[in-house]
Amino acid sequence: MVDQKQYRSLPSVSRLIESPELAAFPHADAVEAAREAIENARNAMGDGEPPAEEQILERAVAIATRLRTPGFNRAINCSGAILNTGLGRARLCREAVNAIQRVAESHSTLEVDLDTGTRGDRQRPLRRLLTRLTGAEDALVVNNNAAAVLLVVNTFALGKKALLSRGQSVEIGGSFRMPDVVRQAGATLVDVGCTNRTRVSDYDGAADDETALIIRCHPSNFALTGFVEEPSVTELAECASRLGAVLLDDVGSGCLVETGALGLPHEPTLQESLRGGAHIITASGDKLLGGPQAGIILGRRDLVRQVARNPMARALRIDKLTAAGLEATLRLYVEGREREIPTIRYLARSVEEVEHLALDLAARLKSAGVTAVTERSTAEPGGGALPGTTLPSARVGFPDKEPEALAQRLRLGEPPVIGYIQNDTLWLDMRTVDEEELDLLATAVSSARAIP
Repeated sequence: MVDQKQYRSLPSVSRLIESPELAAFPHADAVEAAREAIENARNAMGDGEPPAEEQILERAVAIATRLRTPGFNRAINCSGAILNTGLGRARLCREAVNAIQRVAESHSTLEVDLDTGTRGDRQRPLRRLLTRLTGAEDALVVNNNAAAVLLVVNTFALGKKALLSRGQSVEIGGSFRMPDVVRQAGATLVDVGCTNRTRVSDYDGAADDETALIIRCHPSNFALTGFVEEPSVTELAECASRLGAVLLDDVGSGCLVETGALGLPHEPTLQESLRGGAHIITASGDKLLGGPQAGIILGRRDLVRQVARNPMARALRIDKLTAAGLEATLRLYVEGREREIPTIRYLARSVEEVEHLALDLAARLKSAGVTAVTERSTAEPGGGALPGTTLPSARVGFPDKEPEALAQRLRLGEPPVIGYIQNDTLWLDMRTVDEEELDLLATAVSSARAIP
């Protein structure tokens, strides 16, 4: 058992922060780091001797360095998932980045009508682009798709009933479950049909005078196969109209292009849902659309305007940075330049192009004395989009006795590099790496391998 003399032998906070190593940091960071390092040493003593003061100081410096590192930093995504949720999903196009920078470093025309000099509407530029792209009568953008669903359900089904197929009662990650959102919005959820088969007659049978909403939720992160059946958007729209209810189609991934043209399985688009007769739809801005995080609401003008008048709409509205980034992204679609959007570009890449990047990286590493192997592999869209779909890819691997340690060193580097471990090898998938990042990536790997 450690006696009090050993505890008292630990250095004080004031002693540590007077050292030249910690004195180089801001005082508040130095104090916090010293306290944490001392506490770590105290907890680690157990029945043994206290760590040397040099070790505690070294730990304090490492903590202070970490405190100075931005929590939100750029990273190189080699995870094999194009829309990696942990890495912020969609990588923004250059036009969106420039637009965000313009409004961030200056005052902006967020809500000013330049023609009249009066108060304007931040939704107007987005409404114009979204209705033009999709054919919707009206549009509204909020801060994310969960907020969009919450807002629509609250607007039309507060104190009333909402019907949802059991096969679409989804959880999309982060404990976001559609039934919970419906209840939080103030509606009573009515489960309809079975997990694998739901028919229009099931909705008719479950409805009553309190039914105000039918929800159709695209299962964007899983796929039901085999003995399955579900009504089309058109069939549900007709059913909802017959019942005097509103049909909400949560399309989820926000796809605006025909994914078949990218060599991928079909993913429902916003345009298809509207043509099918959905009264109002919701979607994400930062998935297959490739923009910043946002919740897009489209549909009949009378319904969208009801949603916009809901007091919750102000609490959930987008800020100027999101508005600018989304506008720039949507404009690329309008101009037919969607392949300049990183998400679309990465999805459309040929395996030969990805393999060329892998071989190029391996050659750069070889010239730096780092041994690497390359091979064909598979990547995935990720981010709750195109479930079960894989894309042919290529990866660079590093046979190492301690792949976890190498992976950690790469994560802690500048910039962080995120790969994955498979069969005791750290792999870097190259589908989401741009050619201009190769030098940076090679340097990061070389530095990580050089650390003992």
